[in-house]
Amino acid sequence: MESEYYISLQIRPPSACNSVQASIAMNHDLFLANPVDTYNLGQALGATLPAGAVLLLHGDLGAGKTSLTQGIGAGLGIDDAIVSPTFTLIVEYDDGRIPLYHFDLYRLEPSGAAQLQPELYWEGLEFEPGLTAIEWAERLPYLPVEWIAITLEYRDTGRIAHFESTTNLQANLKRAIDQFLILTN
Repeated sequence: MESEYYISLQIRPPSACNSVQASIAMNHDLFLANPVDTYNLGQALGATLPAGAVLLLHGDLGAGKTSLTQGIGAGLGIDDAIVSPTFTLIVEYDDGRIPLYHFDLYRLEPSGAAQLQPELYWEGLEFEPGLTAIEWAERLPYLPVEWIAITLEYRDTGRIAHFESTTNLQANLKRAIDQFLILTN
């Protein structure tokens, strides 16, 4: 069965953004026909995003956040099984192209998320710079300077992945989406 894709891309110059969201430069929607597409999108992200990239993952339970992260791990070349760290909160994978730091904040309030000190990971202060994927990122009390937000939403025929990114990561996100489209067509 062939996958069907549609893309809605809006790129705004940073000067067109308001002061609260001054760094949001790209909005993008992508249709994912099935769970394999979600995994493949993750694989493209893992293969193309640089160390220091932070993915803020949003979506209801079962929307595909962990499947996306499993694909990211595959794209990074990580051999370990990637599971949702719901009870451990953070899992570090360091056997790929760059490390993957996988957070799951589902069970936390913003104050609990702050106690994890996620900035130590995304700023590379105490950990080797890698790719940080944060499930339930809406529970973060603060955000990194640069990020890519991915919201997965159910539809009758699949999922919609909605992307927002900051200015400095928009080219990396576009490259990852292009790689996904090449992999799936």
